[in-house]
Amino acid sequence: MAHEPVTDSDPTIGRLVSDASRDVSSLIRNEIRLAKSEIQLSVKAGGIGIALFAAAGFFALMSLIMLSVAIAYFINWNGHGLSLHWAFLIVFGFYLLLAALLAFIGIRSVKKVRAPEKAIAQANETKQILKRG
Repeated sequence: MAHEPVTDSDPTIGRLVSDASRDVSSLIRNEIRLAKSEIQLSVKAGGIGIALFAAAGFFALMSLIMLSVAIAYFINWNGHGLSLHWAFLIVFGFYLLLAALLAFIGIRSVKKVRAPEKAIAQANETKQILKRG
């Protein structure tokens, strides 16, 4: 086996390591740049989605108001039903009763919330064991 002499055009180990580290560094920078652009697109899409949900909620609220007025006029029935002021008071009373019912159900649900008694007892027991040990 004859050893071939090293020529000046052959890269040295130091040069190979330098080139590899430069390429890895460049690759990492490009990956970070790509991740940033993807995150920016996701944040933009999320912001647009939130704005669209807010607009949908606003228009749902407006439609509820229009429905309320329509129900009041339906109760009035072109002057052949109840007077308009009574019709609007009936709609108002219905919403007030609905709000009271929802509040009552909400209060009952909140009262059912209990502290994690078993977990607290276990933690106290562990604390006592650690103090003794």
